[in-house]
Amino acid sequence: MSRDGQSQAPRGGQLTSAPGGAVVVGSFALRTGEWFGRHAHGAHQLAWAPHGVLAVRATGRTWVLPSTLALWIPAGVRHATGATSPALLRSLYFWPERCPLTWREPQVVPVSGLLRELIGHLAQDQDTLGADARHRAESVVLDLLHPVSVATVRAPLPADPRARRVAEALRANPADDRTLAQWGAVVGASARTLARAFVSGTGMTYGQWRTQLRLQAAMPLLAAGSTVSSVAHRVGYGSPSAFVAAFRRGVGVPPGSYFAPPG
Repeated sequence: MSRDGQSQAPRGGQLTSAPGGAVVVGSFALRTGEWFGRHAHGAHQLAWAPHGVLAVRATGRTWVLPSTLALWIPAGVRHATGATSPALLRSLYFWPERCPLTWREPQVVPVSGLLRELIGHLAQDQDTLGADARHRAESVVLDLLHPVSVATVRAPLPADPRARRVAEALRANPADDRTLAQWGAVVGASARTLARAFVSGTGMTYGQWRTQLRLQAAMPLLAAGSTVSSVAHRVGYGSPSAFVAAFRRGVGVPPGSYFAPPG
């Protein structure tokens, strides 16, 4: 986002701003699986979807965001944004010199009912919403932004081509429970070789990496409204309780809390 209104945002969107305002609001429709490549803005961005589920990749991490969560992306941080289901991307862009927030890393922000309404309020054109009313709403929006402590889920692909084949097969079917020895017979490597390749290529053991992958696969399903029981089965857990325990360890909160509207 630049001062002249140009940005590397999705085509066909709308931008709403006012002279002297601190916030520009962008609204863009996204299709399932539609991604916008890595880019950066000169303004801070709050990426949020009132409808659908967003995913944002930045700083080596991936965030899956239901309508109850948004992601603060500091100015200059390169990122890619996409949708795991049809979504309306509603982004707020904050001019750094007028913004009191100084977060240097992306931060997950809960979207309360009041914040949701204020974002919609600011999305009105400047003829509908006067300058004074817009400035007041901008101030309240900033007051409502506070980070929540949730871990991101990351499952990078290893560089070793044999381990990468295993990782890609598991991405296609996270419930596949073959051991490294069994995978080794498929890709032509010993279990020990594959184990080393996962550690050196991802920073995680094979078991840790597979857990992260399963959680990553589960998040869009949960966000779309699938039950914990059905998601647990689809991503390879023998029981809902085992899945909930893994989700809590990996993300920091149980799935019911992550996807529930904030109080």
